[in-house]
Amino acid sequence: MTTRRSDSHAEDFNRLETHLAGTLKRVAPPNGIVQRLRERITLPTRATITLRLHDWKTLFFVFGGVMSGMLLLVTIARALYYFVGRRHTL
Repeated sequence: MTTRRSDSHAEDFNRLETHLAGTLKRVAPPNGIVQRLRERITLPTRATITLRLHDWKTLFFVFGGVMSGMLLLVTIARALYYFVGRRHTL
């Protein structure tokens, strides 16, 4: 029974995909945008990456900030779960 449904969904999906392939046309971005993105997006060199990793103070602050943010999110989630759970039991 589930194979009929999945076959039906696959057929619907294929039909939709062929319809969209015939309807939608590719749009090329302007060359100016592509050029600006190529200039902006650069990968740092190995030397820059190693300098950033050796700067332990910055690394410590980043790690501490991430951990503090996660702790805050978990605390808020637990508080909301507690209050919503209490509301449903009353």
